Amino acid sequence: MPFDTEKFAAHLREHAGRHSQSSCAKFVRRALEAAGADTGSHPNYAKHYGPILLRNGFHAISVDNPDGFAFQKGDIVVMNATKKGHQAGHIAGYDGTQWISDFVQRGFWPGPAYAREKPSYVVYRR
Repeated sequence: MPFDTEKFAAHLREHAGRHSQSSCAKFVRRALEAAGADTGSHPNYAKHYGPILLRNGFHAISVDNPDGFAFQKGDIVVMNATKKGHQAGHIAGYDGTQWISDFVQRGFWPGPAYAREKPSYVVYRR
């Protein structure tokens, strides 16, 4: 099934806020749909998006150190929950220069709790 990485990145950029709206799964899902992905009956929690990505032709890639990794436009990260406060986990897409979910992130980790705890994650690439 066709997936337009440019449309995905553009949709992320156009709809992102300045701060988290606690809606990363909704925003990334809408960007996926705008790019041609079929999200069907999607999960509510970001941490459960792996199967949808696999079904849409993405595959998991190995990223041992996100700080030194060369991400590509269209990469998507799915993070597990943090121990306190972020039970839904997180999902974000890379637009070629930055990570975006429901807001433009400052880096790979979406916030201080994630940066501190570094929960497990999977990066998906198409």
